[in-house]
Amino acid sequence: MDGIGELLQGFDTASVVGIGCGGQMHGLVALDENDRVIRPAILWNDGRTADAVDYLNNVIGKDKLSQYTANIAFAGFTAPKLIWMEQNEPENFRRIAKIMLPKDYINYRLTGVHSCDYSDASGILLLDVQHKTWSKEMMEICHVRLDQMPKLFESYEVVGEVKPEIADLLGIPAGVKVIAGAGDNAAAAVGTGTVKDGSCNISLGTSGTIFISSDKFSVDPYNALHSFAHANGHYHLMGVVLSAASCNKWFCDEILKTKDYAGEQKDISDDRLGRNSVFFLPYLMGERSPINDTDARGTLIGLSMDTSRADLVQAVLEGVSFAIRDSFEIAKALNIPIEKSKLCGGGAKSPLWRKIMANVLNIPLEIPQAEEGPGYGGAMLAMVGTGEYESVQACADALVKTAKVIEPDPEIAARYEAQYQKFKKIYPALKSTFPEIR
Repeated sequence: MDGIGELLQGFDTASVVGIGCGGQMHGLVALDENDRVIRPAILWNDGRTADAVDYLNNVIGKDKLSQYTANIAFAGFTAPKLIWMEQNEPENFRRIAKIMLPKDYINYRLTGVHSCDYSDASGILLLDVQHKTWSKEMMEICHVRLDQMPKLFESYEVVGEVKPEIADLLGIPAGVKVIAGAGDNAAAAVGTGTVKDGSCNISLGTSGTIFISSDKFSVDPYNALHSFAHANGHYHLMGVVLSAASCNKWFCDEILKTKDYAGEQKDISDDRLGRNSVFFLPYLMGERSPINDTDARGTLIGLSMDTSRADLVQAVLEGVSFAIRDSFEIAKALNIPIEKSKLCGGGAKSPLWRKIMANVLNIPLEIPQAEEGPGYGGAMLAMVGTGEYESVQACADALVKTAKVIEPDPEIAARYEAQYQKFKKIYPALKSTFPEIR
């Protein structure tokens, strides 16, 4: 509650009518029969579930998982965490009365209602995404019961009202509505206006995502892109790079020992783009899309006595961009035409990274005026839920504006095309080595 109180500082709290959020996906928050947290949450980027993922994908089978949930298992998903917990903490597993996600636990504290929206629930691997209901088959596989699952809502629906004692604590009026909210990427898509069929958003946050909105349900037959529910009531396909802006932060903070991110990029001029002899695999925490490999690790390759500090910084930015293009290529293989995209997240504040990304993908990138995609999207969902706008689309049309457009340069894009073809060869060449150095 301290965090919510800080968010309200400087605002007229008496004017608050609704609360919405964009939440960290996949995290396991397990509650006992008294709604007390059983153990520290296991978060989205935790890789301890490799054996459970192998069991689900290769023993239960990817075809069955896709049939039950529209997705296969990835290490970050919540269901493999439940299997890990049953195997490694059986006493804690037996105590579970409610299975929740991080944002939904906050909504529970506000309202007393155990809830989850469809977009966030999609990443648990217990949801039948197409029919928007908990999958009986997956619950049986993971040894969980329907009564342990929260009630499902659309992201813009009201789950309850703030409890009187919480309203007093926060200094807000009684009866403030709490809206279900959405997983951070679906919320970011709302915040950037990525709600029309076929529209795309790329996020350069701690992780990196490519998010493609769709009015119709579909499944990636390659099992590389996630098939999830969208916060607007429809669906989306999404590819996730586990380490994106966090790669640049790691390299500058831990290796170069500096927080001057912009200063490290100032010497990287246009003539250097697409000509770097150093390549970086951004798999600092393993990788999700499209390779689904918890053993993969970050790699710098192509170093020589001529390699400069700027070459290394550039390689990190390019490596993340190439990794996102991997999922972009899967979308193209599915005949999804992506002619432009929104770009958000902390990494999108870098003019250099914007330029690299636009040229690696060879499409225009639109930079929204509102930089905080997930938070802005959560507020927009609250506006819909409280009746300010009749739909998520109407809200996006009214509130989302583009600050600038980054156009690709034909010469730079051509150079990056050649570089990407080299990048594609590196992971397959090293794949068998990664488990040996894990």
